[in-house]
Amino acid sequence: MTSTTALGPFGARLRRAMDERGPLCVGIDPHASLLAEWGLDDDVAGLERFSRTVVEAVADRVAVLKPQSAFFERFGSRGVAVLEKSVEEARAAGALVVMDAKRGDIGSTMAAYAESFLREGAPLFSDALTVSPYLGYGSLKPAVDMARGSGAGLFVLALTSNPEGGEVQHAVRADGRGVGATMLAHLAAENVEEAPLGSFGAVVGATLGDLSSYDLDINGPILAPGIGAQGATPADLPRVFGAAVRNVVPNVSRGVLRHGPDEAALRRAADRFAEEIRTAVTAA
Repeated sequence: MTSTTALGPFGARLRRAMDERGPLCVGIDPHASLLAEWGLDDDVAGLERFSRTVVEAVADRVAVLKPQSAFFERFGSRGVAVLEKSVEEARAAGALVVMDAKRGDIGSTMAAYAESFLREGAPLFSDALTVSPYLGYGSLKPAVDMARGSGAGLFVLALTSNPEGGEVQHAVRADGRGVGATMLAHLAAENVEEAPLGSFGAVVGATLGDLSSYDLDINGPILAPGIGAQGATPADLPRVFGAAVRNVVPNVSRGVLRHGPDEAALRRAADRFAEEIRTAVTAA
């Protein structure tokens, strides 16, 4: 496979993929209840069947696939091996892979997480990684540096859709700025003068309603969970994200995955969401 760095930084590759395939991210979330809905056992064989089916059904048509690492890790080394294969096959089919691992630590530990997911050639190398900045944004520096060097990207938790997140993300600092707004400002600084899109994005929930008090113009992508099962719809995107909507990557998991294990049904669901999202963004 061609070197990632030779293909350009993550932001540029994501912009191309969104323009060509539509701005849809499909999650790969093989939790026990969904495996059961597919008629699969909650074991490594079921995990492998589930993940392979999703990749084969949609990796050649969606911009982004986002495996949730925890659902693979719970099976130990054999589950991680399935995750490695899924990442490899998804990227080979043309999808960008965002590893949803939400890693966050300090110093050498953060550097080791970065090596695991952002060093080109690593078994779990992904186009981007979700990270938690709540040991201080500066703690992410090893991941930022590794991503820059390998042409990868980051999605930093900023304004998440879970209700518990507000006690941290909406807290106000001594200077009067909210914590979530501070994370957005850090990302804007990372993306200065990048074109057509920076590689350092934010995670901002599509279920949060009016975000007009936040500056979402970070010149980078916004990963937006909450479409489908959590209640948000593609039509909500312009209202929630305003002028930044063209850089939003809406994530849909159960809304697509519940149509499995039939590959044709998975493809139809992904195509439908992609078209609905494209229509909503274009009309904004």
